Amino acid sequence: MDKYKKYYGVMIFAAALFALFLAVYLILGPRIAETSNLKSNIENQENQLSSLKSKITIVQNKIKKIKNSIVSSQKKIYSPIESDLGNDTLFFTLYNDVIEMLHSNSIKIKTIEYTYNPETDSFVKFGKDVYFVCDVEMEVVSNYVNLGKFIQDVYQYPYYIKINNIEVKPYAKDKKVLISNISLRLYAHTSPEQTEDIPTEPINGATSPLPQ
Repeated sequence: MDKYKKYYGVMIFAAALFALFLAVYLILGPRIAETSNLKSNIENQENQLSSLKSKITIVQNKIKKIKNSIVSSQKKIYSPIESDLGNDTLFFTLYNDVIEMLHSNSIKIKTIEYTYNPETDSFVKFGKDVYFVCDVEMEVVSNYVNLGKFIQDVYQYPYYIKINNIEVKPYAKDKKVLISNISLRLYAHTSPEQTEDIPTEPINGATSPLPQ
């Protein structure tokens, strides 16, 4: 046995070194695995975010294209059938159609507000007695597909509705859900129209195309 005494120190050192490595592995192993999982989750989230940004860009480009199409379409402005209708009645007809478009596309309305005859509109400035104008501000909840369908319905609507602005952002708790702020401007003649919808001459200084 004496001949092995000279190896005791090496054996003790090796055992201590093994115990140290074992302790380090037991302590750091779970953390390394946790870090690896966290890195994988971050990469997945980044991929999902990139995909969502791409989808939002597609929706925004579609909205821009449709807005430009609406501006250039020279659609008719809504005219009432009867004379001497109040603003509320004129507004209700167009407003009710917008609400129906939202409901038919399963879009939930969180808030909605409206403003009669915004002073910045050219037809309000120069033709308030001839035209009724109403801004509708909405916050809605939808998905990408249904929002696109709603915008398409606005485009296909027979009367002119101006899209003032649309802001789209994913819902924080579910990226597939969109929270959108939509601003629409509704136009109507204040009485049954006797002439063409789009005036050939400016209305006391207003430009002849539909207001931009």
